[in-house]
Amino acid sequence: MSADEDAFRIIASSPEGVLQSELWKILGVDSRKCSRIVKKLLDSNRVERIEYRQEGIKTFRLIAKKGPADPYCLLAGQELIPCIACDEDCDVETCTELLDWMYQLAISDAEESTSNSEKTEK
Repeated sequence: MSADEDAFRIIASSPEGVLQSELWKILGVDSRKCSRIVKKLLDSNRVERIEYRQEGIKTFRLIAKKGPADPYCLLAGQELIPCIACDEDCDVETCTELLDWMYQLAISDAEESTSNSEKTEK
C-alpha cells in the first residue's frame, strides 16, 4: 500500500481530522515527505486542510472529504438495502428485513466467488 493511501486511511479514521504535525510522526516519515503526501491528497481533492494554531505554532488540521457512496454497497444481488425506505424504529441487530437482505448479500457474494473460481480453472 502506498504512503498516500496510508495517510488517507489515518486521516479518514479520525472524524475530527489529524494534525499535519502529527501525521508525519504516525507515518514514520520526515515532515518534508509528509508535505508531499499531503499535497497529493489535496490535489486529488481527498482531504481539506484547515489552519490550526497549537501553542502559538501554526500547523494544519487535515480532514478527509466524504466521497459519494458506492451504490453497489447498497445492493445484494439485485435487492436494494431495505433501510433506505424504512421508517420503522427498529434495532438493526434484530431487524428481519435487514437480516434477510444480508443473507442475500452473502449468497450473492458466494455465488460470485464460485463463478470467478470456475472461470479461472477453465
